[in-house]
Amino acid sequence: MRICRRSIPSCAWSAAGLMLIAVPALGQDKPSTPNARARAQAQGALAMDRLQESVAKRKPDNTSGPTQLPALPDEQRRRAFGGLRKHGISPVMDARARAALAKGKAGLAAERNIAAKRLAQALGLEAPDMQAVAGIIAPPAQQGRVALLFVSSAMPVAILRTYAAQLERVGGVIAFRGMPGGLAKVAPMAKLSAQILRIDPGCEGPACPMRNVQIIVDPLVFRQHSVTRVPALGLIPADPTQPYCEREEDSPQSQHIIYGDAALSGLLEEYARLGGAREVADVQARLVRR
Repeated sequence: MRICRRSIPSCAWSAAGLMLIAVPALGQDKPSTPNARARAQAQGALAMDRLQESVAKRKPDNTSGPTQLPALPDEQRRRAFGGLRKHGISPVMDARARAALAKGKAGLAAERNIAAKRLAQALGLEAPDMQAVAGIIAPPAQQGRVALLFVSSAMPVAILRTYAAQLERVGGVIAFRGMPGGLAKVAPMAKLSAQILRIDPGCEGPACPMRNVQIIVDPLVFRQHSVTRVPALGLIPADPTQPYCEREEDSPQSQHIIYGDAALSGLLEEYARLGGAREVADVQARLVRR
């Protein structure tokens, strides 16, 4: 095959022609770029608007729920309440509820006992002694009359303690006209009662043993027996620890009132000498037996 040199330029021209054709083709893409970007932005904005509308539709309503039952027809209402009444009762749940109720009652009773004990400890008394100060515990049933000793908080504590030891042997009662510091203050009376009833005067605290003697605060019993000075002794044919608001004005009284700072045995002898030998016999017998 014959080869000529002119083929090389022809190849160069053909390459140049290709280049000239390619350059216009590349230049045609530049005008289309802004239109595509605008279309993409428009489609993105449209999608965002649709998303916002969808989120707004799914957003929960902040208004409160219904406050009353809907107005249903009578037939539907009867069916609804009939279904509630036919609902079965679970024996297990009923047993648990009853057990919880019993446990709550027991806990409340225990808390009350603890509170009463703490109050008695704060006053320096056991709970029974505190009730005795209030005069709400009746002495044990006895035959005959009850020795009632009228005293005052102005008397020395040592003398009151001696009388308490003697009255314990006969089941007697100590009566005060009022409380030291007035009826609005219970603590001074509780402290004085503890000092009188403690067997060991040097003992402190609620664990100290106390004498089994009732202490009452009763101004009416003083008025009924016209007691103007103390100590004084009377023999009551009834229960002197019964609250005076529950007693009648003509309640049984002591036939004699013995005055004088003497031992209980001496006061009883004086009572017998005044004509009350039969009345005082039982009290004297108990004093001797013990």
